[in-house]
Amino acid sequence: MMRETSIEMSGKSEEDAISKALAQIGLDRDEVSVEIVKRAKAGLLGIGATPAVVKVTYMTDTPEPVVEETPVEPPKSVPAAAPAKAAKPSQATGDTAVQAEQFLIGLLEKMDVAATPVCREEDGTLYIELVGNSMGSVIGRRGETLDAIQHLTNYAVNRGASSSQRTRIYLDAENYRKKREETLVRLANKVADKVVRYRKNMGLEPMNAYERHVIHTALQDVEHVTTYSSGTDPNRRVFVAYDRIKKGDSPPRQKTEREAPAQDVSPQVEEAAPDTQKTYREWS
Repeated sequence: MMRETSIEMSGKSEEDAISKALAQIGLDRDEVSVEIVKRAKAGLLGIGATPAVVKVTYMTDTPEPVVEETPVEPPKSVPAAAPAKAAKPSQATGDTAVQAEQFLIGLLEKMDVAATPVCREEDGTLYIELVGNSMGSVIGRRGETLDAIQHLTNYAVNRGASSSQRTRIYLDAENYRKKREETLVRLANKVADKVVRYRKNMGLEPMNAYERHVIHTALQDVEHVTTYSSGTDPNRRVFVAYDRIKKGDSPPRQKTEREAPAQDVSPQVEEAAPDTQKTYREWS
């Protein structure tokens, strides 16, 4: 049975505290939710400095209680230990695609959604396409439901596995992820043009880690433009800033836009000054 668990961790900075928490629970950044409980304060000449405190929430699996039948099996009998040893090989040699498929079939039945998961593995990533009619309820607003299903599938498949043995899960429905990525790339280019033209920093709407990564990647080679993320999830957002000294004085590149997707997945943009808080570009 899955339940929500959280821990609090302190560190010299918010990022340091998050890193300590992730190392302790053995999960990746995209598998947890982070809440800043207390921000770090530097103090004056080291006097009065206070560490940052974060609350990291993640999903854990609580095993159901096992009732031993004393009349049937003695406590120290050999047959009683045999099932426990037999469970390890099945977990180690289990097919990741089969595990994910079985989990999704059960989850979709609970959601009363008529869809079939189609899996394929490539370069350590398990790509899953949910095939069915009227998949809007599976995708959700701006892909939020699809992200949640992907998060649960990732946990169901990788729980108990070491970092080197984890399989990355990529879940999609009706080609939504590609449409969303194309929309984000077009948005990034438009915002970069305005930033260079008006020399004014602009902030995008809050996005998840993958969408922020798409924006950073799309603009990493654009002249006179730099990107950074600020804030905490789920309100963490990307800012596009003017950089007059980046890569010389060459003019910004010409950009072409692709045809807009049929589904409305366009994010919002707002002008904003850069946050003075120290931030980092992430792919987490």
